[in-house]
Amino acid sequence: MVRRSRSLAFRLVAGAALWIIAALAIGGIIISALFRDSVERNFDARLSVHVDSLIAVTTADISNRLVISRTLPDPRFNIPYSGWYWQVSDPRGAPQVRSRSLWDRALVPPQSDAVGVMQTGEIAGPDGELLRIRFIDVTLPDLPVHSPPVRFAVAARVSELKTELRPFNLALVWSLGVLGLGLGVAVAIQVRVGLQPLRRVRAALNNIRQGRAEHLEGEWPTEVQPLVKELDALLEHNADVLDRARTHVGNLAHALKTPLAVLTNEVSRKGGPRADAIDRQVEAMHRWIDHYLARARAAATGTVLGARTAVLQVVEDLKRTLLRIHADKALTIGIAAVDGTAAFRGEHQDLEEMLGNLMDNACKWAEAEVNISVTAEAERLTIVIDDDGPGLAPGQREEAMGRGKRLDESSPGSGLGVAIVADIAALYGGELKLEESPAGGLRTVLLLPLAAG
Repeated sequence: MVRRSRSLAFRLVAGAALWIIAALAIGGIIISALFRDSVERNFDARLSVHVDSLIAVTTADISNRLVISRTLPDPRFNIPYSGWYWQVSDPRGAPQVRSRSLWDRALVPPQSDAVGVMQTGEIAGPDGELLRIRFIDVTLPDLPVHSPPVRFAVAARVSELKTELRPFNLALVWSLGVLGLGLGVAVAIQVRVGLQPLRRVRAALNNIRQGRAEHLEGEWPTEVQPLVKELDALLEHNADVLDRARTHVGNLAHALKTPLAVLTNEVSRKGGPRADAIDRQVEAMHRWIDHYLARARAAATGTVLGARTAVLQVVEDLKRTLLRIHADKALTIGIAAVDGTAAFRGEHQDLEEMLGNLMDNACKWAEAEVNISVTAEAERLTIVIDDDGPGLAPGQREEAMGRGKRLDESSPGSGLGVAIVADIAALYGGELKLEESPAGGLRTVLLLPLAAG
């Protein structure tokens, strides 16, 4: 739930849904109230029509008793306790004439002193049900002058009013529910379409990270364009900073190696009892400078966005170079690439340095053959290098990986190649393993991130 609450799409849809629910609920209440008012007015109008009809058919006989010249046409007035009733009573409320539906009961309208004014109220009916009543006090012309007014009343069950309201309210709820659902779907679609540029930005950044592009390309909406512009500027600034860092690292390497070379030549030329000790210290300084400068340069390039290097091309180039360097050994270097288009997600010079160290070590110690295989699967690039040399014991492999100490002084080099390769691979999220080769020598397994195709 916490993760959803951080989603911009979830917030937009949830906020819109709350407003839609509130608006539809308020609208539904207002519509229902308006319809109820309309039904009540229509209900009262029907009662009023019956009251007017009752007045029209009521007369006085020769003894001034009220009589009904003809019954009202609605048959419900003739069915006992049907829920529809009429009554004609004197001013004191005593019924003079009443509908058959009242049977032996009487209506008791609310008290009123107004004459000639139609009034509305609610009373209890014959069987206890709630009735809505319309009544009016009228002075009949058939009665003697100064006779008190006669009260005409017609009533009907309130439940009939509710029966008319119930289907409408049910239909209103279903209609508003469907409308709300439709609006919710429309909002979700709108939010998804509206946030599409942000997904395009993410995809474009992934292309840059995978090395398929260098900038955020394409047309962007006006609201997203400033973000795209700032991201492009940040990428360019990052590339400039890394380029300057690589330049400074290279300058530092040359600045340190030249004095050390001069010092080595001076010690070799002058000789003396301390020459060997100084020479060993100078060589150690060479090794550590190579080690830490390589780590610094790799750290500056390990997170470069957009870097992509074809593996097979680097392996082929190094093969040609190493065959010339080790021409005296008549080596055979075999290459087996399961995927010839596999690419390393990183800098060309870093891959060249890692493979150069590992392949050079294999050529130094191999008797006659070095084999290299390249495979790519599950976003992982695997490069395996086998030689048929003497190999390394398990303890020596750990020492070569951890300390970078020269294990054999008979071959030239700094002795830090394996450690440097392990450091550079780790900076890219990769790994270096040393194992026993099926050919009897050493197998180095280099795991690196695979650039997407």
